[in-house]
Amino acid sequence: QVQLVESGGGLVQAGGSLRLSCIHSGSTFSINSMGWYRQAPGKQRESVVTITSGGSTNYADSVKGRFTLSRDNAKNKVALQMNSLKPDDTAVYFCNLRDEVAPGMDYDYWGQGTQIAGSS
Repeated sequence: QVQLVESGGGLVQAGGSLRLSCIHSGSTFSINSMGWYRQAPGKQRESVVTITSGGSTNYADSVKGRFTLSRDNAKNKVALQMNSLKPDDTAVYFCNLRDEVAPGMDYDYWGQGTQIAGSS
């Protein structure tokens, strides 16, 4: 059973910084990608940043230049450094692992979510 355990998050003033971490455990078939998604109240979950197994990253336009994803394969860990936070960044942030369980078939695992609240 794959598990994703997130840490970090909290309340931060506008312009501040926070760091989220996600460690995964359990057996996977072939990790396609990992990343962070967020869901603000009343909105759909959206991708913040993903990183493929090959190391390619894809950032949402709204966070480019402010957020940085890092990966430590030896520790099964991804981290998200968030700088220059804005009130619009307020959301529940979810760690995601996409596992290719069969050729062309992916399965998404999710962390429990961690709240980021930005204040102006």
